[in-house]
Amino acid sequence: MKQKQTILIFIFVLSATLVHAQIRQGYKAPDVALPTASGDTIRLSSLKGKVVLLDFWASWCGPCRVSNKGLVKLYPKYKEKGFEILGVSLDEDSKDWQKAVEKDKIKWLQVIDKGGWESNTVNQWRISAIPTSYLIDKEGTLIAMDLEGKELEKALKELLGD
Repeated sequence: MKQKQTILIFIFVLSATLVHAQIRQGYKAPDVALPTASGDTIRLSSLKGKVVLLDFWASWCGPCRVSNKGLVKLYPKYKEKGFEILGVSLDEDSKDWQKAVEKDKIKWLQVIDKGGWESNTVNQWRISAIPTSYLIDKEGTLIAMDLEGKELEKALKELLGD
């Protein structure tokens, strides 16, 4: 009887761990559907056929703002080749978010999840820190996480055939 209880506890702990595990390379990307500044909804799934960088950030996050500078340089270089960025802001105040988008000269798609750390998107994607980004291939499969600079550019060249 004790052995059965131990096995059941082990199975329960293992399944709980798997349920809360962060999304990983090789997984299909869960859909994201959030509003833009104008109130339109953008779905991650609508970008299928493009290589997408799903970028979680916020206006109050210093490292996120530094990361934006690198993406501002990279984005125009690969946009016409089939690359898109979907920025997901965790700002609770849309005015702060919109000011940061303008100040950082962000030209890629932007949505906001005003729930911040308590939002459904954060829970769905198991985000524990920002900036966090996921590189997603044309079929919607996660290729890599948190690539920046030369590593990100190398991956884009491989995925876009450049």
